[in-house]
Formats: sequence, C-alpha cells, structure tokens
Amino acid sequence: MTDRLRAREVLALVCDDFVELPYPEGDSGPDGPLGWRGYDALRLRAAERTGEEESVVCGTALVEGTRAVLIAFEFGFLGGSLGERTGDRLEAAYEHARAHRLPVVPLIATGGSRMQEGVPALTQLQRVARQSVLTRQAGLAQIAVLRDPTTGGGWATLGAGADVVLALPGAQVGFAGSRVRPADADPAAYTAEAQVAAGAADALVPPEELRGTLGRWLRLLTDTSSAPAPVPAALGSAEPPATGWEAVRRARSAERPRAERYLDAYFTARAAIGGDRAGGRDEEGMLCGFGTHQGRTVAYAAQTGTATRPAGYRTAARLIRLADRLGVPVLTLVDTPGAANDAEAERQGAGAAIADLFSAVAAARTPVTTLVIGEGGSGGALALAAPGNTWAAPDSYFSVIAPEAAAAILKRPPGEVEATAHQLHIRPQDLVDLGVVRGIAATRAGDQKLP
Repeated sequence: MTDRLRAREVLALVCDDFVELPYPEGDSGPDGPLGWRGYDALRLRAAERTGEEESVVCGTALVEGTRAVLIAFEFGFLGGSLGERTGDRLEAAYEHARAHRLPVVPLIATGGSRMQEGVPALTQLQRVARQSVLTRQAGLAQIAVLRDPTTGGGWATLGAGADVVLALPGAQVGFAGSRVRPADADPAAYTAEAQVAAGAADALVPPEELRGTLGRWLRLLTDTSSAPAPVPAALGSAEPPATGWEAVRRARSAERPRAERYLDAYFTARAAIGGDRAGGRDEEGMLCGFGTHQGRTVAYAAQTGTATRPAGYRTAARLIRLADRLGVPVLTLVDTPGAANDAEAERQGAGAAIADLFSAVAAARTPVTTLVIGEGGSGGALALAAPGNTWAAPDSYFSVIAPEAAAAILKRPPGEVEATAHQLHIRPQDLVDLGVVRGIAATRAGDQKLP
C-alpha cells in the first residue's frame, strides 16, 4: 500500500498557484437526507481533523505550464466518500472547466458513496457521469490519477471513465473496497498494478514523477490541429523490390526497421496509452499513444510486425476515437502478417475488435495518415489503414492474404508460392498502380514518390 497523501499534499506535488473554486451553498437539512443521527457531528469532526469542509477540493492551477481544473479527494474526510455536497462541488468544477475550455484532472482517493446519505449519495455517480460525458463532448481531456484507495463509484466514474488513467504504485484500486470483497478474494487483484496489467489503467507513475508526467500528458492532449500528420521518411531500403516475393522477403527480414525505430525517428517526445479498457493489453503487437512531431501533437497507433491480438485492435480504436474527439491528427503504421487467429483470439472477440477499428477509422473526422512499413497482411492490416491517405515504404508489401496461404487456397504446390506472390501484385509500386496507396515514402521526409 502506498503512503496516503492528503488532498493539499497531492496538489502541492503536482501543481503551482492553485486557486480554489467557489463552492455552491446548500444543505439537505439536519443530519443529511436520511436524518442519520450523529451525521452532522461526524462531519464536524472530519472537518476539524482535516481542515476541509468536504471530501473534495476543487480549483484551477498550472501543471508544468498547462492550466487545468484539479479535483483532489481528501480521504481523511469520511473516507473520501461522495455525498450530495461532494456532487455539488464536482458538478461546479466540471462546469467551470467547460466554461473556460480547461482539461480536468481528478486526483482520486475514495472509498465510494457515503453510507450516511444512502441512495441520494449513490445517485451522485449519475451526476458525475453526466458531467464527464458533457466534458468529453466538449472536446476536453480528462486525466485521472488513482491514489490509495480508489474504489467503488469513484473508480467506476471519475477514474475508469477518464481518457488517460495514471496510478500511483501500490494503490488499492478496484470496484469492490476491502470491506465488501469475498473473504477468499486475492488482494493482488485489487491493486494499481493489476489494473494496469488488465488494461484498465495506462501506467504506474511514482509520486516524484507525477508532476512531469501529468504536465506532459496535458500538453499533448490540449494541442489540437486540423493538419494531417506528415508521412514519415522511410528508414530502410530506398528502392522498391523487383518481384513480389522479394517484397515479401524484405518485409519479413529481421534487419528491416520496425515500429519503435519509426516512432523514435518521428517524435521528439511521446507518451503511451496501454490497454483496451476491456481487460486486455497487446503492447507486443500494437503501440499507441501521443507524441510531439515538429512542435505539435500527433497521435499514433503502430503495429510491431507480429500478429495483432484483439486487445491491440481495441486499444487502437480507443486511441483514434480519443484523438478524433480532441482534434489531434493520427499517424498509423501498418506492419503485421495478419490478425492473430488462434482459438484464444477468437474467444477474445477478434472479429468484433477488428470491426470496431474499421469503424473508428471510417468515422474519424480528424485526419489519419498511414505508412505501411513492413507486412500488410489482409484485413488485420487494412483495419489500421487510412482510406485515401495510405503510403508504403519501399521494403513493404500489402496482400489480400499471405502468399503461402493464397497458394494453398488455390491448391498450388509449395514451389509456386513465389510466382503466386508476384501474381498478387503486392509490391509498393503495384499498390500505387492499383490506387491502393498514394505513393512510396522516400528516405527523406517530404520527398515521397507520387504516382
């Protein structure tokens, strides 16, 4: 379990010049909406102990130069629980963020809804969810920080509903708090580490790195642009292959540059998102995040040369929808022999995940730029490609199916695989002639070969 930071301590850790917002006035009467005997006295003792009048402190501040609305939970005030007055403060904070076009950063430490207020406290989650949705529709980013503990409705709304979710190492994180779990529940499943591993949170961030990490994310997610991402320069061979089989052989070569090299060459700085928010991660097959290219933010989704798993497609779809909502252009790098087709991939919903990515790309209003940097294997590759704005590196190919599989389907002997590859017209220059790609990326940016 990580050390529990007080609300003011975590604010001092991450920001400068914090200015608290004015809070709405209101009360539900003596001892709250249920008339819970002793509730007023309980709140008074909590206020005396913590110096706060409610379980959240809301205000605006600069985080590494970017102004944001910050919502810091005070766990010492009735376990950071949400009651009606908490909901009033949260609603006012989100309304201020929309009125002033500011991102929202919830710094969460809560045990859930306040027992002494009953169902009226529980319904505050609906208020919070609505404010989050309205803020999302306004095109403003929400970056949550999971402190210890983040459980119950606070996790299921402010936390898990954010665009980017960061977590302090060792924090207790889960829908079920420690007092309401099954007696035999594995406590390791209710941790920040477990949520990151399951794709429900993006990254673990030590407290000493929190200010810099938050500042980087806020800069990236508040920099919008209507201009497409430039096509990356090709990093491998400068000349297209002579035959279809040569294209396949070069694309499959271990020496051919992969996604990491392209991303390092393209971005001066980048921050990754991880996980599909549905229980899965595929960082071996799909790299997603936001980075700085020539001084502006570009989102990226890049296949790594392996068979892409369902979680990878879902993470890419999540990335594209987030970039689209924030007005950030997207770069995709295609490089896969195809979608993973094992039984586990089918159980994880491979078809639905690929369909969802096709839909995200098709619906995107923000410009999407694609470069095929290696293998373009069938629909598993095409799902990531931008219609009308896809380019190919000289050492790449794109095929309706792998040449070996095509030969098998056509009942040809293994000796005819190479000829079949050429017949499929899968070379970069063939793809240009077919109108499938716009051109071949050259080794110098801005010098692409147009048809």
